[in-house]
Amino acid sequence: RCDIVAVIMQSNGTAKQIARWIALGALFLIPFAVLVVASTFFFPFITGKAFYLRTLIELAVAGWAVLALLDKEYRPRFSWIGAAVVGFVAWMFVADAFALNAMKAFWSNFERMEGWVLLVHLLGFFFASSAVLRVEKKWRAWFLTSLGVSVVIVGYALLQLNGTFAIHQGSTRIDATLGNSAYLAIYLLFSVFVALWLALTEKYSWLKWSLIALAVVEAVLIFFTETRGTIIGLVLALALAALLTALTAGAERRDAARGYAAGALVLILILMGSFYLARNSDFIQNNHTLQRIASISLADGQTRFTIWNMAFKGVLERPLTGYGQEGFNYIFNKYYDPSLYKQEQWFDRAHNAFIDWLSAGGLPAFLLYLSLFGSAILLLWRSSELSRPERIALTAALVGYAIHNFFVFDNLYSYIYFFALLALIDSQVSRPIEKFEKAPALSAADGMTYALPIATIAVFASIWFVNISGMQTASKLIVAISPSNDPSKNLAVFEDFAARPPFVMQEIREQMVSFAGAIVQSPSVANELKQRAVSLAIGEMQKQVAAYPRDARGHLQLSYAYRIVGDSASALEEIRSAIVLSPKKEGFYIEKGIIEWDNGDFKAAQEDFSAAYALGPQFSELALYAAAGNIVANDQAAADRILMSVFGTTEVDNPIFSVAYYRVKDWPRLINFWKMRTGRPDAGAPAWFSLAAAYYTSGDKATAVKTINTAVARYPDFAASGAEAIKQIEEGK
Repeated sequence: RCDIVAVIMQSNGTAKQIARWIALGALFLIPFAVLVVASTFFFPFITGKAFYLRTLIELAVAGWAVLALLDKEYRPRFSWIGAAVVGFVAWMFVADAFALNAMKAFWSNFERMEGWVLLVHLLGFFFASSAVLRVEKKWRAWFLTSLGVSVVIVGYALLQLNGTFAIHQGSTRIDATLGNSAYLAIYLLFSVFVALWLALTEKYSWLKWSLIALAVVEAVLIFFTETRGTIIGLVLALALAALLTALTAGAERRDAARGYAAGALVLILILMGSFYLARNSDFIQNNHTLQRIASISLADGQTRFTIWNMAFKGVLERPLTGYGQEGFNYIFNKYYDPSLYKQEQWFDRAHNAFIDWLSAGGLPAFLLYLSLFGSAILLLWRSSELSRPERIALTAALVGYAIHNFFVFDNLYSYIYFFALLALIDSQVSRPIEKFEKAPALSAADGMTYALPIATIAVFASIWFVNISGMQTASKLIVAISPSNDPSKNLAVFEDFAARPPFVMQEIREQMVSFAGAIVQSPSVANELKQRAVSLAIGEMQKQVAAYPRDARGHLQLSYAYRIVGDSASALEEIRSAIVLSPKKEGFYIEKGIIEWDNGDFKAAQEDFSAAYALGPQFSELALYAAAGNIVANDQAAADRILMSVFGTTEVDNPIFSVAYYRVKDWPRLINFWKMRTGRPDAGAPAWFSLAAAYYTSGDKATAVKTINTAVARYPDFAASGAEAIKQIEEGK
């Protein structure tokens, strides 16, 4: 009997230890996610991190679940933070279920890797980390691990600054391994305040000062990300920290603490004021980073204000459930403001996390999202478990994050840091739930016999269906879109996707259209292969439009697909559908006008180009199209009025006018256009040959030959081409 008891106790201990190490191991590997860049995956800076995080969270949750069954200490506890998290995730399930594209709402896409799948993982991370790191007393170690990883990120960013490593986004805004400067900025902001918190409570002097130094370096690097919303968040959060320190200083050190805090606050205010007063100085204007920060103004934020206004209009239409996650594109299309013409063509976020949740989940989601911040800060200051420096640093981190989120949308790792702070506070203030406490612990034998095997099967099933299939798709998509000497292999991958559609089928279908357009232009590709590619692209985009008829982007992509094969009638039908869904988007009218232009329906092209220009008269590019449309419709006077009002001249150097003048056989203007082109300092032989062609088409062969001779005299390397051109002119070809 003693032997049996010993075996049972050993089994229980073994099961618990295995679960403990799985949970702790997974949780402590999570901070390394920021280093993951999966170059073989589509969107390598996003997808690699997402699959890595999902897998680790699933392992951590499985380990925690076994621990909770075996030991009451690991079981969930109640706090209003936890209630807010559960409520938020639960409501978004409802909102996503009612989304116009529920599949995308739940699973997102490769570009973002969010959706409800991310939220439920964050929920699991919240409960697993709160329980396991509380019981094991490992919160400090976890955040120190995260800061250790941030040292690597800092090193990478510094090497980007000195030119050793390339910057992935643009040429000046550092982004390290996150691939986006805004993502790096909020990661550093969290690290700054966590480093300060740990420094203020650290007993080892060498570590204390190392953490302070790290916080200073990371704060400086935030400026080099040039993410203005995060910079504002950093400065205001530091000012708040100084203010809170002054107001809450303990009696035993009241005078010294208040003095230092007040001095820091005054210094921050002086620096802010001095920078504002000197914002137009040469020193600031000649420094790209400082100049970008100095440009912060209400006028500079007009684009965001416009998008926010569009979002509010969309929310009024669906105030209860919103449009679901990844549903902002429906708002963007329907309420598109023509002033955004020169911005990116598709916005999938409002660039304000609070408004994003308002539009994604309606008013309930917005209030629940606010409650995450409110409950965390309120309970933080009511907790007796956290010291004053901890409360101040964590409050500053949350406030800085909220300010950042007012101007930028969230990303994978900012979610992780945010939910880690929520879980930390929850672990300090939560209280046992009576029902969970009274529930009996799993028997010793069952721990090893049932709990671990079932958890193992469940976690591997989750990893396979949630992650492995997605990883395979991300990898295969790279193969499909990579240049190849044998495009049939690329097409075979696309055909395999069509046979077994994954969750990111919209992205894949758009890549099919691009692929079909590319190989149709290739003379080395067999016609049979071209036909297969085009048929696949059209068929798949037809499925996309049939499934989501209210998505203007799908109609536009299908229009592109039809244009590849010259089916202008179907292309026009799809672009008209897109215009119905987004009646103020100038780009759609331009696309429609181009199709009609190519069809020779110049009157219709004129109307569409004029409609686009009427929507955005402040954009010179639209004026060019409107003028060209008037020219081909034989209304030169209207074209001249537009050109004079916008450019101050009727002789504007743009290739569209060469085509327009050729179409209406206005040879004098066509000749004048190419004369203007040949007069440019960078004019080459092709411009002179085009001028010669203009003379020839007007019937002036002698001047055409003379022009070619002039070109050859200027550019001797083109002598052979010139001789051949003269021969063709003389032969009347």
